[in-house]
Amino acid sequence: MTEFDKLDKNGNGTLEPDEFKQIELDDARRRVIDSDLKRDTQRRLTTACTAGMLLYPLVILLASGLGFDKAAELISNIAAVYVVAASGVVAAYFGFNAMEAKK
Repeated sequence: MTEFDKLDKNGNGTLEPDEFKQIELDDARRRVIDSDLKRDTQRRLTTACTAGMLLYPLVILLASGLGFDKAAELISNIAAVYVVAASGVVAAYFGFNAMEAKK
């Protein structure tokens, strides 16, 4: 069965206006679902980055408190890079949401 046969519901060999309408409805439904999934994924990524930025100092304190001073020092050394990168993700999320809201 070809793709055309799947779309030709009445089997007359042509696509009627009601069949085109069904195609448009299916396309609109898929776009809405894709948009929702994209938004959910972006929201989860932003939540993970924000949580990471908030928990990062606690990880340093925990490593130091457990006697892993070298590990705490290494984690502290990369903190600036991590926080800038995570902040960039969060800022991009809010920036693109603001741009989409203006449309």
